[in-house]
Amino acid sequence: MLNVRDLGVRYGRTKALADASIYVAHGEIVALIGANGAGKSSLLKAITGIEPCAAGAIMFNGVDVTRLSAPQRVALGMALVPEGRGIFGELKVRENLDLGTFLRRGRDQRAAVASDLALVLTLFPRLGERHQQKAGTLSGGEQQMLAIGRALMTAPKLLVLDEPSLGLAPRILDEIVAALRALHASRGLSILVAEQNAVLGLDMADRGYVLHHGRVVLDGSVSDLAGKGGLIDFYLGSALDNQEKENG
Repeated sequence: MLNVRDLGVRYGRTKALADASIYVAHGEIVALIGANGAGKSSLLKAITGIEPCAAGAIMFNGVDVTRLSAPQRVALGMALVPEGRGIFGELKVRENLDLGTFLRRGRDQRAAVASDLALVLTLFPRLGERHQQKAGTLSGGEQQMLAIGRALMTAPKLLVLDEPSLGLAPRILDEIVAALRALHASRGLSILVAEQNAVLGLDMADRGYVLHHGRVVLDGSVSDLAGKGGLIDFYLGSALDNQEKENG
């Protein structure tokens, strides 16, 4: 489904990502884990068209999307739940959800949109209870539910989540993870999730990648990564930093 090869991202002279290669198969959950500043958000933004690529290529369902705009990628089936949620606080909950359908206008889409709305409200009943409430008055957990719900309203083939656990209480996080697992089980939706919380990220996923200083340094199945003694060192950065000092 998603094949990213040798991707590079720069912010001015700063290299945020270098030679990053990952893939997500149909029906797979893949985790990107790494410390703050490792390059996870830069990779997700490049994949979804928010940031331009300085190098490399992105293939999605056999289409080269490297130079396509973010709306074009949404139309092809990518949906990003950004870090910080990105909801519109002055708009009502229902209005935020309706924004997810901006590329699905027309009579032929009405039944599908209604079905997807019903799914979102089944996964997150609180959104139905608060559909006329301003989104900015929701709790942090409810705002994350809304951000995921809005992404689902685009009818994605690949759901991309950037730090979904950020700032959430454990109980609320459990609800959101349970909803994502139910969605994956019922619809076979492919999911790519970036997480600082390595335990949570790998617990959700089939496979994972570890990023450090803008590079993919480990990858494999969850069991493979859990069994690699160097995972924690890579995650904390000490192993690579020591190696760089020795090589320097």
